[in-house]
Amino acid sequence: MRAYAELHYGIRSYHIVGPHLVIWHFTATTTFSSVWNTFADDLPDVQYHVLPQVCAHFVIDTSGTIYQLVPLDLMCRQVVGLDYTAIGIENVGMSDQQVIGDSAQYHAALELTRWLRCRYDLPVRNVIGHNESLSSPYYIEHVASWRGQTHEDFNHHDMNIVRAAVAKLACRA
Repeated sequence: MRAYAELHYGIRSYHIVGPHLVIWHFTATTTFSSVWNTFADDLPDVQYHVLPQVCAHFVIDTSGTIYQLVPLDLMCRQVVGLDYTAIGIENVGMSDQQVIGDSAQYHAALELTRWLRCRYDLPVRNVIGHNESLSSPYYIEHVASWRGQTHEDFNHHDMNIVRAAVAKLACRA
C-alpha cells in the first residue's frame, strides 16, 4: 500500500491522512463471504490488475452485522483518488436502493457513519458515495490513466437521502 500511495498520491506512507471522508459503497454481491473472499486474496484486482487488492475498512451484511476488516489508521484501496484520506463502508447488496430499503443494514450503516463522522469531527457533506468521488475537493490522482475513474454505487441522489438521515443523528457525548 505504501508503494501504491507514493505512486498515486505522492505520499510515502500507508497511513490515512485525516481521515476527511466516509465513503459508501455497495458490493455488487449478495453475501458477506463473497466480499471476504475477494478482499482476502493476495491477487491483483480484477479492474486494474494491480496490487494491492481492493478492500474496505468495514463491510455491513444484510443482517446489519458490521465487520471491521482494516484498522482505521491504514489506507485501503477503495476509491481511485481518495484512498489516502477516506474510510470505506461496503454494504452487501446489488444497488443503492436495495441497501437503503434493508432496514437492518441501512440502520447499521447510518449508525456506523454517525460514529465515524463524530469520532473524526467530519461535516455531513464529507459523507459521500463512491459515485461522487470525482467531485470531492480531496480528489488527487497522479497516474493519468486512472484519472476520472469512478463507479455507480451510491450516486448523488441516493447520498442526499443518506446525508439527510445522517444529519439527524447527533454526536453523543
